[in-house]
Amino acid sequence: MATQQITIDQLDKDQIKSFSDFLLSYNKLSELCFIDCVSEFTGRTVSDKEDKCALNCMEKFLKMNQRISQRFQEFQMLANENAIAAAQKLGGGK
Repeated sequence: MATQQITIDQLDKDQIKSFSDFLLSYNKLSELCFIDCVSEFTGRTVSDKEDKCALNCMEKFLKMNQRISQRFQEFQMLANENAIAAAQKLGGGK
C-alpha cells in the first residue's frame, strides 16, 4: 500500500512538473510573439498583419521545439547505444 502511494505521489509530481513546463513554454511563446508582432496599441482589434505574424511566430516556435525534441531523442538513443556497447566491451574483456 505504501509503495503504491509513493508511485501515485511521484506520478502527481511528474504531472505537475510536465504541466509547469508546458506553462513556461506557452508563456515564453506568448511573450516572444507578442513582442515581435504587436506594434499598434491605439485600436481595440488585432490587425491582419499582427494576426498573421503571431500565427507564423507560433508555427515557427512549435516546429523548432519539435525539431529540438527530435534531435534530443536521436542523441539520447546514440548515447544509450554507445553506453551499451561500452558496457558489453568491458563485460566481454573479463
